[in-house]
Amino acid sequence: MSHNTYNKMWVEAQLSLNGLLQKEMEEKSQKPIKDRLVVFQMLGTFYVKYVQIFRNLEAAYDQIVHPQKRLIIRQVLDGVMGRILELKNEMVDLEYSEFHYFDDILQDLKLIPDSIDIPIPRYFIKEKLKVLKERERILAQILLDAGLYDDEPVENHLEPRRGRARKRVKVMVLDEAVRLIQIAERARQGRLRATFMKQIYLEEKRERQAKLQTGKIPNLDASATRIQKFWRGHAQVKKTLKLRDEEMIFLGMCAKIANQECFNKLQFALMSEQAHTLSVALQATAIKPANQLACAHVQTQCAPAQGTHSMNYRYRHLTGKFPDYPDEEQGGSTAIFSEKTPEQVVAELAEKEAEEQKKKGRKKGEKEKKEKGKKKGKEKGGEKKSKKKDEGEDEGWKMGPSNFLPIMEEGNNKYKGVWQNRDEEWNFSQEYDPELIKEEKRKEVEEEIRVQVDELMRQELKNLKLAVDREAEKKGKKGKKGKKKGKRKGKKDRRKKKSKKDKDLTPDRTIESLFKELVEEGILIRSKKVQLNDYVGEYSYLATTLRQVDVEPMPSLSDVRQLIALYGILPLGSQSVHEKAPLVKTLLLAGPQGVGKKMLIHALCTETGANLFNLSAANIAGKYPGKAGLQMMLHIVFKVARQLQPSVIWIGNTEKTFYKKVPKSEKEMEPKRLKKQLPKILKTLKTEDRILVVGTTTRPFDADLKPFCRVYKKIVLVPRPDYASRFVLWKHIIHQNGGILTKQLNISCLAQVSDGYTQGHIVNAVQAVLTERRLMQLVRKPLAAAEFLSPLASQEPVYKEEEETFKAWYAKTPLGKARIKSLTVAEETGKGKGKGKDKEKKKEAKKGKKKKK
Repeated sequence: MSHNTYNKMWVEAQLSLNGLLQKEMEEKSQKPIKDRLVVFQMLGTFYVKYVQIFRNLEAAYDQIVHPQKRLIIRQVLDGVMGRILELKNEMVDLEYSEFHYFDDILQDLKLIPDSIDIPIPRYFIKEKLKVLKERERILAQILLDAGLYDDEPVENHLEPRRGRARKRVKVMVLDEAVRLIQIAERARQGRLRATFMKQIYLEEKRERQAKLQTGKIPNLDASATRIQKFWRGHAQVKKTLKLRDEEMIFLGMCAKIANQECFNKLQFALMSEQAHTLSVALQATAIKPANQLACAHVQTQCAPAQGTHSMNYRYRHLTGKFPDYPDEEQGGSTAIFSEKTPEQVVAELAEKEAEEQKKKGRKKGEKEKKEKGKKKGKEKGGEKKSKKKDEGEDEGWKMGPSNFLPIMEEGNNKYKGVWQNRDEEWNFSQEYDPELIKEEKRKEVEEEIRVQVDELMRQELKNLKLAVDREAEKKGKKGKKGKKKGKRKGKKDRRKKKSKKDKDLTPDRTIESLFKELVEEGILIRSKKVQLNDYVGEYSYLATTLRQVDVEPMPSLSDVRQLIALYGILPLGSQSVHEKAPLVKTLLLAGPQGVGKKMLIHALCTETGANLFNLSAANIAGKYPGKAGLQMMLHIVFKVARQLQPSVIWIGNTEKTFYKKVPKSEKEMEPKRLKKQLPKILKTLKTEDRILVVGTTTRPFDADLKPFCRVYKKIVLVPRPDYASRFVLWKHIIHQNGGILTKQLNISCLAQVSDGYTQGHIVNAVQAVLTERRLMQLVRKPLAAAEFLSPLASQEPVYKEEEETFKAWYAKTPLGKARIKSLTVAEETGKGKGKGKDKEKKKEAKKGKKKKK
């Protein structure tokens, strides 16, 4: 697509953002809302619209080449990301649930479910590509030197895929190589001889049959007619099937499954990839404009402000004294002489004096009112308490303060002031605009010149005061200096206390050596190259209707993927978003085995370029023994994690760390080593530390609940896939393993039969069927659903009892308790209203009977 397309996309995003900002300002000025349904509808609508803006801005930022446009888009993009996280936090606090459903909102806005998928900004990886490649190279070299390098092919996700990566070359002895060549050559000669002998045998067989049938004369017309009949029938069947397929595709009842379609998709992917690499190259060259030339041009145009000498005399004429020149911290000359005349300054001083007098009068009045209020308060204490209670009951929901609305407003104002009506017909190649650079540099140069002029002005003002008013310089008192010294001493003491707490246990070691040590110990591991989109799952279409009937739906895999993007990828990928958004330090993924918890962690690292530390109980067993060793290990891990941000610290089977009672078979492993140290270290994490602690568990009910929930504030329940997700999964996994989808393969039947099985079970079944030999037979023998049943049935599914135990455990967590409590309160209030109406009806009926009597 051209530059105009992405510019239009940016313009549309800014227009919709402008409308949303106006609505948000209107909502802030309104009174608190009491109805929770109305509040959720409002928040959900804002959320969906912000996601649409986010998608457009991300695509525009990725493809627009103009460097000055990209700066504004980036500012607004980070603001929109942060605002989405704030709205998500508001909805969680409102509904006491991590999962929210927007079926009715999507229907009102005429959007499809895919439109609310959170996109992963590509600049997370693109802007630190060189650093990540270098880090990956160092990690591979350390693993190779330590003998821990795996022989499996590893694809580089940072570069375009050009086929599978090659395996390591195995060194072979010369004699063995000669022997292999001889075996291959003898086999080739044997195959040639076999084909030659087969041809001779077939010729002899034809000769024998011809001798037996010498008396019969073949009818050439009849044989030609028979051949034509069969050929025309075959051609017509193919033509009919083709027309039927085209009709079904046109009606939207069948998807295209053809080699030509796959070829077209590949061609389109290659073209888009080439366009993307070209835009990246153009962006890199456009970022380096001629700043020095622009700065030199501006310096020649800008000159120091003149006329300040006469302004000082005018100020003295009006006020009777020379002005006190502001310090550099107060802004210097800009505080008085930037855009104000001496008359305006005098008027401001008069206003300040009048305001001070008003404040004094108000204070006196307030004191008198307080004294009167105390006397009346003793008499009417009970009445006030009852009023306060009534007011507390009447209070409704109101939007909390936002850290990202000012950022978006600033970016929106910049867009309106600079780019909304700017003519860019001359800038076809989308290079930098020299006029904008001149304006920016002019401000910088003026600031530098102002500092120099301020120094001259201060000296001149001192000379004027000595010459005209004969004023002496006032020296500071010694007592103040003493106080300052005392303050400095207090600050030093505080720093010493902090340094004792945050003592560096490895002051003499470099980050490279610590990094190498963690890799060799197996604590810092290489993450698998998995994209978040590879975690396939369908949207839950009935969730809103189920909630309206007071039935809590199980979340879909699409909802889980959304939460990983919101709580993990967006904050870890952007520093500004992480610092200002609601802070998420820990995340727990709980679910049965095979639902893709580890895959989500690897996707989290892949999408953000994060380092992966494995602090599972089984992995750290026997490493860094003792209390001092444990402190050293955690210190090294978090030191490297802070220096090489972003970082993900994974604790697999995390329920073992919080065991109620350690089993005898696991006592030697010491699974509870991190139980006391982990909460202390989490307290030291600050908003600027892009570190996320992620725990995975298949048996959360084995852990002690209170300390478990103190560490993991965000708990995501990962369910087994529903029918819609299984239908999509079967197609995706078969295609991923080289299978071909045909009409003979009933995917709907497979999705129905595999109820209770997880993604891992489906992957195992597909890999067991699609061997190399079976893939070679696909042309002659298409796949059938019955082939996958036996490998699927040999695995143990997830039964409903296990799913119910997960639900019961989640109901005991703080958020689960709050959810149940809110639902019970809503039911009780509803019943109370109904009872009140019934009582009123009964009273009215009794009155009616009395009147009749």
